[in-house]
Amino acid sequence: MTDKRRVLITGAAGYVASQMLEEFSERYELVLADVSQNSPDGQPVEGVQVADFIDTDQSKYRHLFEGVDAVIHLSYKRSSAGGVFGDAVPHIDRFAVENENVVMANNVYRAAYEAGVRRMVVASSNHAADWYEHALIHTQKKDVVQPWEYPVSDNFYGWAKAAYELLSWPYACGNFGRKLEFVQVRIGYPREVDAESFMSQPEGTPPAGSPIANFKRHLGTHFSARDLRQLFSRAIETDDISDKNGVPYLIVYGISGNTRRFWSLESARNVLGYEPQDDSEVKYEAAIRKYLTGPDAKAGHGRVGG
Repeated sequence: MTDKRRVLITGAAGYVASQMLEEFSERYELVLADVSQNSPDGQPVEGVQVADFIDTDQSKYRHLFEGVDAVIHLSYKRSSAGGVFGDAVPHIDRFAVENENVVMANNVYRAAYEAGVRRMVVASSNHAADWYEHALIHTQKKDVVQPWEYPVSDNFYGWAKAAYELLSWPYACGNFGRKLEFVQVRIGYPREVDAESFMSQPEGTPPAGSPIANFKRHLGTHFSARDLRQLFSRAIETDDISDKNGVPYLIVYGISGNTRRFWSLESARNVLGYEPQDDSEVKYEAAIRKYLTGPDAKAGHGRVGG
């Protein structure tokens, strides 16, 4: 018998999950599922049950949701381009695979709803509203993107993430019979910021266009592993996430407390009580001095742009 919350993690063999599993296995009773039992680098991940959530036959994975208090939905099918800005597949040709990801999200939402799950914590992405970044932030026409601004993206990857968010509203508002609670986490850059790799990029490299601009951008979007774990655990455990109309639906940005951030942390702080421990300005002080602020640096002014 355990008094731990039972938490299902989809995409449990993936990169984001790898930053959670050790600590969360002590904090929660975990159920792990993914389309493969191996991590992206081919290493087996203990305890992962194989499930394809794109399959609309929920009888194949319905058992995974039984007795679950919360679901962390991380599963995602990649396009053959290998990333959001990869060139192998033109963006205009990526609708089909991203549409499968939207179908997958609905399958998971429906299975959770039918099983009586209390809350969904979904890996949305900053790309759900990345038009603001690409068109306005990097041209310094806008300073901060708020989580409640209308979600607009200039690519199908971001469109799919925005669709995850909008798709969850009918489940959250209670129109189907009960309210399935949702926290949509617009994840930033959940990796270490390697200044040298950015400096070696050619001009014109997305998303910001130049080595300096991309370095600045990722300083603003950095999401440390311990801050990631804190935010996701707060998303699971915060008692009340309801808005002023009583709908348990919340969008938060998943980043550390970075001095250079251009996405708002207001909803994460005010509703979930998120208190990030890291700031990339401090964490990467030496690289910032070398490339951005030191006597030999050639960076332009401002926290974004080249």
